[in-house]
Amino acid sequence: MPYRRLFYHFVWGTRNHEPLIASEWETSLHNAIAAKSAELGAFVYAVGGTDTHVHLVASVPPRLALSTFIGQVKGNTSHFVNYELGVNFAWQAEYGVVSFGGKMLDMVVRYTKSQRKHHADGTTIAMLEQV
Repeated sequence: MPYRRLFYHFVWGTRNHEPLIASEWETSLHNAIAAKSAELGAFVYAVGGTDTHVHLVASVPPRLALSTFIGQVKGNTSHFVNYELGVNFAWQAEYGVVSFGGKMLDMVVRYTKSQRKHHADGTTIAMLEQV
């Protein structure tokens, strides 16, 4: 495998930003996101979110277009929630992605893992919330 140091922060929301992600199965959803990402060859650093959206920090292989990567992750996880968990669920069509340098990795991972706290405290980072 060729050497790469490409870091991306993705964010995407539920259909109409509805609070569809239930705390009872949120961890299963995050695990499904991480598993599909890894299946596509990405290295996952963190998955987090709230009841209306998800954040993913990952290194995606350069052979894979980011739009293809996130489309497959969203499609797979929407199917998982609908058919495995039996919940009427859909993602919004849009997503946001920001690339960042390795020096910011720890901060972005902490931010992603603390989404509920940041939203409750009003300490969100606008650049990392854009969809």
